[in-house]
Amino acid sequence: MEFENASPVVPSRGSIPGNSIPPQQKSSRILLVEDHEDTRRAMERLLKRWGHTVHSAGSLAEALAADAAGEFDLLLSDLGLPDGSGIELLQKLRGRHPLRAVAMSGYGMEADLAKTREAGFDEHLIKPVAMDRLKEIIQRLGSA
Repeated sequence: MEFENASPVVPSRGSIPGNSIPPQQKSSRILLVEDHEDTRRAMERLLKRWGHTVHSAGSLAEALAADAAGEFDLLLSDLGLPDGSGIELLQKLRGRHPLRAVAMSGYGMEADLAKTREAGFDEHLIKPVAMDRLKEIIQRLGSA
């Protein structure tokens, strides 16, 4: 068959809708901390598709090790981690360098929101996280 050796037609990255970041959006270096492996993998793929550099961790210890190895612009962290909390993580990271941060939690009562604001998180997203809201927050915090 004459098509066997033909190269597949692959659209350029910029031509796939939703697969590239708009020119006005800054690409961020994101530390994603989520202990649920499937959620972490899905979020990491999406964030990379949006054009960000992402390092993911499943625990407080992994996140601290990642931070020691490189610098990040933004922390996206689950609050309930197997070896600590997202609040504890943010306190340790902010002791090292300035960092924007978004808490992700299944809890969203006013007391929960107040606790994360008090801890220094810029935003608090309630799980399941709405991806359009996450994208808007990353764009806003990345340009701040």
